Amino acid sequence: MHPLLEKAATKIGKARLLKWFLKLSPMYRSTGGRLIEVSDDFKLVKIKLPLNYKTKNYVGTLYGGHMYSCVDGIYMVQLINILGKEYVVWDKAATIKFRRPGTTTLYATFIITDKLLAEIEQTIQTQKEKDFILNVNLVDKDGKIYAEVEKVIYIADKEYYKAKRRERK
Repeated sequence: MHPLLEKAATKIGKARLLKWFLKLSPMYRSTGGRLIEVSDDFKLVKIKLPLNYKTKNYVGTLYGGHMYSCVDGIYMVQLINILGKEYVVWDKAATIKFRRPGTTTLYATFIITDKLLAEIEQTIQTQKEKDFILNVNLVDKDGKIYAEVEKVIYIADKEYYKAKRRERK
């Protein structure tokens, strides 16, 4: 987190600050997505992507670029905030499978479980780095799936990562 944001976060809470930052950030606002919930521990994030004139494509359904971009980066931001400064976290790759045209507001729920965190910590302790696959679906209010997104998240021990980068140079 940026040092100025870190200072503000101590006063109002990191989750609350992240929510306001993404609401105001041109980077995220341009996706069409809106954060609707961030838990204080960052383990739960919910977003919505409304179907409106800004998010429609040529045929009047949700533009696929908006469907992907509104979920891009969320898992990475969650894990950066949960794991802390001893880890490096990067979005590495993604795949999106469109199941049906987006004809209504869609929602995505990002959940980081204690089981996943234990797996990450154990794996990084022994292997120092690994790609983790996390999935999220874009669904309507009834839970019908419109798109499935698979994210590949790279996580490494920070000291190992720094040493690896030094070797490359």
